[in-house]
Amino acid sequence: MLSLSELAALDMCQKRAVFKPMTDEQRLELKGRCGGSWKLVLRFLLAGEACSRIEKSQAIAGPGHSIVVTSKGAVYSFGLNSSGQLGHGTTDEESQPRLIRSLQGIQIIQAAAGANRTMLISDTGRVYYFGKDSFGEAEYGFQGNKLVTTPQLVESLKDIFVVQAAIGNFFTAVLSREGMVYTFSWGIDNKLGHQTEPSDLEPRPLLGALENTPVVQIAAGYCYLLALACQPTGMSVYSVGCGLGGKLGHGTRTDEKQPRLIEQFQNLNLQPIEVAAGAWHAAVVGSDGRVCTWGWGLYGCLGHGNEDCESVPKVVEALSNIKAVHVATGDYTTFVISDDGDVYSFGCGESSSLGLNNVAAADQENGQVNVLSPELVTSLKQMKERVVQISLTNSIFWNAHTFALTESGKLYAFGAGDQGQLGVELEDNQTERANPEQVEIDLS
Repeated sequence: MLSLSELAALDMCQKRAVFKPMTDEQRLELKGRCGGSWKLVLRFLLAGEACSRIEKSQAIAGPGHSIVVTSKGAVYSFGLNSSGQLGHGTTDEESQPRLIRSLQGIQIIQAAAGANRTMLISDTGRVYYFGKDSFGEAEYGFQGNKLVTTPQLVESLKDIFVVQAAIGNFFTAVLSREGMVYTFSWGIDNKLGHQTEPSDLEPRPLLGALENTPVVQIAAGYCYLLALACQPTGMSVYSVGCGLGGKLGHGTRTDEKQPRLIEQFQNLNLQPIEVAAGAWHAAVVGSDGRVCTWGWGLYGCLGHGNEDCESVPKVVEALSNIKAVHVATGDYTTFVISDDGDVYSFGCGESSSLGLNNVAAADQENGQVNVLSPELVTSLKQMKERVVQISLTNSIFWNAHTFALTESGKLYAFGAGDQGQLGVELEDNQTERANPEQVEIDLS
């Protein structure tokens, strides 16, 4: 016997792509995990869809290579391919988007790109990988036992319905449709609450505070992980891993071996709806449109007008006149999208990855533009397109590039292009592009 509101919520749940294939037993288990109400299950499902772009096109600016997923589930890749991370069966570099034909008949809904490796998630919860055959080494660690040049199924995840993957330094994490987080590797000193070898291919559940708390989004940075959780009392953020620079958000710089709640959002009366983990700093968008940043503030990547570190989340006051809907972070770089589609960027401008070609030459130091407070990316505004997603390289070892995806399905690229990762033609002796240029690819 259900109330009308519960019946309505259950009916809406049954229309969600992730919920449809679940058995009755799995649905009841999810209901209990979410707090015993179909309304809470619906909130969990909608929150996950909002920050994952499931069944929508997406672009991933990886370290030296790029992955693009169309709304139909086809995948294109281009850029550096030294380990087979483009998935075409070769190690040849590609300077133009190329369809991964071996995935024909498989609908991909989400992608993650790390140094020399790629992971793809299908609509049936299967996980495919190519490039380095290890999920745990550092960006400049050993190459694994072999190179995988075409998409291969991750056998150890075949019993877990995965909806998202995140690649960090020394580890990889995946999120199940039930909101459970699993991690590969980085078991040295129990950094993620378990003991494993760097080459370990077995997923380990992230226990502790998140064992019975459903998670809707994960984000991986340099040796740490953020998890956006959906609880009956509201949304919250947990962090685990390396605490250098204060990037875990707890007011200290110490490591956390188990997920720990970031309490500052309660003090700020802010309901997080999206998390982003840069290499050494992190960001959150709240339901009211406020943006918080914390961690290492080098080059102004926190947007507070200085280069100071912040060990707890702090509201970016310079963005108080806009309502943010999306945030993306990289190596000392941050982008914010407002509800009207405008884009703001701040932080390290190396490789022209900020898109701020309007910054005065006097502000440049050794050819690098560092922006300490948010600046409107006018070069994107001039395109007269509403931007809905930003992706930028999240690596301290690679020149950064940036993608801007518009509501109409157009993809623009700027920043470093020395490996062909922009997917656009560069002039002779040109290694980067300051102005956004459309990538010729059909995202519909």
